[in-house]
Amino acid sequence: MSIDVIGDFLTVIRNALSVSKRSVVLPYSKMKENVALVLKEEGYIRDFRKIPGEKVNGLLQIDLKYIDGESVIHEVKRVSRPGKRCYMGSSKIEAVIGGLGIAIITTSAGIMTDRRARQMSVGGEVICSVW
Repeated sequence: MSIDVIGDFLTVIRNALSVSKRSVVLPYSKMKENVALVLKEEGYIRDFRKIPGEKVNGLLQIDLKYIDGESVIHEVKRVSRPGKRCYMGSSKIEAVIGGLGIAIITTSAGIMTDRRARQMSVGGEVICSVW
């Protein structure tokens, strides 16, 4: 059993993209749902839904997005890990690929993109970067 549930979440997405799967199913958690919500709002995934059932908390199904057979997500990279957490203030958060990508940050105001965190002047733990 892994301690890094977000790392596993991102790895499942990365592996599914490498074999062009249309959707993935993972164990549900509120944090995974919030990260999936940010990915959907930014246009990186088509949709997600919670599937009640077998597991205690249920499952989370994520529908991946492709345009002309090519994945919208080119790279998903874990930034903050259990062994080395990465916290940044709002003024220190850098744009991903010159603003073409996003960093997902967990703040006191919730999980959001780097752009929104800079607008709200809040910092936090940088979970991952996506482009």
